Amino acid sequence: MKLTYTLITLCFTVIFTASAQQEKTYKVNTIAFYNLENLFDFEDDPITFDDDRTPDGKDHWTEEIYNSKLKNMAKVISEIGQDVTGTSPALIGVCEIENLRVLEDLVNQESLLNKDYGIIHFDSPDRRGIDVALLYQKKVFTPSNYSNHELVIYDNNDATKRIYTRDQLLVSGMLDGEEIHVIVNHWPSRSGGEARSRPKRIKAAKLNKRIMDSLFSENPYAKIITMGDLNDDPTSPSVKDVLKTQKKREKMDIKELYNPMEEMHKKGLGTLAWRDGWNLFDQIIVSTELTKKDYSSYRLYKTGIFNKTYLANPRGRYKGYPYRSFANGGYTGGYSDHFPVYIYLIKEKTAN
Repeated sequence: MKLTYTLITLCFTVIFTASAQQEKTYKVNTIAFYNLENLFDFEDDPITFDDDRTPDGKDHWTEEIYNSKLKNMAKVISEIGQDVTGTSPALIGVCEIENLRVLEDLVNQESLLNKDYGIIHFDSPDRRGIDVALLYQKKVFTPSNYSNHELVIYDNNDATKRIYTRDQLLVSGMLDGEEIHVIVNHWPSRSGGEARSRPKRIKAAKLNKRIMDSLFSENPYAKIITMGDLNDDPTSPSVKDVLKTQKKREKMDIKELYNPMEEMHKKGLGTLAWRDGWNLFDQIIVSTELTKKDYSSYRLYKTGIFNKTYLANPRGRYKGYPYRSFANGGYTGGYSDHFPVYIYLIKEKTAN
């Protein structure tokens, strides 16, 4: 069977050549995730450790720099999936954002304003003051329920030494008439070393699995997308042993998880670079129901890393690495130290 496709506004036209030709059209939506690399406003918040990101702080974070950063982040978001769908993502999870204000300023940038994004956000207890959030195009997605789930962890299991980190955000709603559940994550970092910090991400994975198990208990065929900066690769214990992700979408049982990023990781692809090596910490993982290939309802079609040339460092020792917005104590005019990731969900259009 030969498959070719061309773009028609917001849908695929797919021509199947077999014993008889049949033309089918498909709706397509982009779902994405992007670590925005410390998108802070320029005002001092006395509750959080944001002193560096102020005009008098170490980073000399001025209103002018803040506005430049916003413009860059909005440009990237506006282009993810645009070449296929004709628009920006229907849903995009984000992390490393300071507060609701920066999200409102972000969606009101010129390149995003006409997309009419809604925002779902909770302030988390993270000591750095960074949160996760979900942006959604109101014309495509209607949220019905959302909640934040606290990740409670302690240093060396000492109950007097709470580590304050990001909550996990669960959003349920209707994507073009179909129920879908999205979890946005930013798991604990590898500060102190991968092995020493691993138990924190194991805890994060267990919380993530509990959230999904609760959804599966209500509907074993639930369409679930868990996404985020996991600070672990697709083959790390938190992902493989706790979430028990599968690397092949064929013959999956109900209530299982498929990680399309595992094959990408195996090929050496990544979303961030460190010490001459690539990691694929930014991942989008889907439940069994989204892996089927009958496309009678929304299913996973394709997964990708959005790594356009302008998002990579253009020169020097770190040429090809993500072109981060801050380096060597100064603003670079870049974007983020992570590339965004995305998936396409498609379903067959029915005749009117």
